[in-house]
Amino acid sequence: MNWILFFHLAGIVIGLGAVTVIDTMGFFSRNSKKKTQDTIAAHHTTKPLIWLGTLIILITWILILFNQGFNLINEIKTILLGIMILNGCFLSFVISPALDKLIGKKVLLPFGIQVKIAISLVISFISWWSFVILTVLKFG
Repeated sequence: MNWILFFHLAGIVIGLGAVTVIDTMGFFSRNSKKKTQDTIAAHHTTKPLIWLGTLIILITWILILFNQGFNLINEIKTILLGIMILNGCFLSFVISPALDKLIGKKVLLPFGIQVKIAISLVISFISWWSFVILTVLKFG
């Protein structure tokens, strides 16, 4: 079980680290055309890291659930992981293609995309950090 927990925590570190980088860059690029282009370029690096971390979390979480079964914390973590995956799908398959259309253009993100990203950022922040807190409470 120790190696499963190690990889579970490694997945959290990888995924949350990449999420934090791109969310922070996105927040600070709202009013800068140059920073917008930097953020669009960076998301091609952070997106695979976020998915790698999420995949590691998913696999290890399934193994943890097989060993421990469901209790209140496990149920909440499972729901949070589902939210993280759905939010990631939205960002990867809806927002990312929209960002790719802006590569090389010296423009700010359109307001509609900024709103969608802002909502996704809040969902991301709450779900990832809640997942971390529950993991610490559970295993700490």
